[in-house]
This record gives sequence, structure tokens and C-alpha cells, in this order.
Amino acid sequence: MSQFRKTFLKNWFAVEAIPIYAVVGMVVCGGTWYLTRLARGPTVVWTKENPTPWNDIKPDETTKLLTVNQSFEKSWERRKL
Repeated sequence: MSQFRKTFLKNWFAVEAIPIYAVVGMVVCGGTWYLTRLARGPTVVWTKENPTPWNDIKPDETTKLLTVNQSFEKSWERRKL
């Protein structure tokens, strides 16, 4: 059994490629973590209840975070899940 294991590990991957496997694995994990972090941000809403939210904005509502010379009655907010 020991001979089979040595032969299998010897032919399965090259020892010189271990750092490449480690770097690629870290990049994949980091990219997955970052995309998950972006997808769970406060500006992302995962719902199909209202596929076109820009059509619900009234003329007296503002969507900007900072308005300099404009006065609106209320500010538009996106509903949370």
C-alpha cells in the first residue's frame, strides 16, 4: 500500500508546482470573498419585487446624496429586504 501511495503522489502533481497551487488558491479565495462582500453591500437589493425602481421616483423627490441649490420635499429611499 505504501508503494502505491508514493507512486500516486509522485505522478499526481509536481513538487515544484506547489507554490503556484497555493497562489492560485489564495487568489480564488480572495476574489470569492471580495465578490461576496460587494454583493452584500447596502446599495445592492436582491429582489425582483420591483425590477425598475427608477420609475417610482416622483418629481418632488431627490435621489442625490448632496443637493446644493435645490429644495425637495423628501428624499427617495430604496426599501430594504
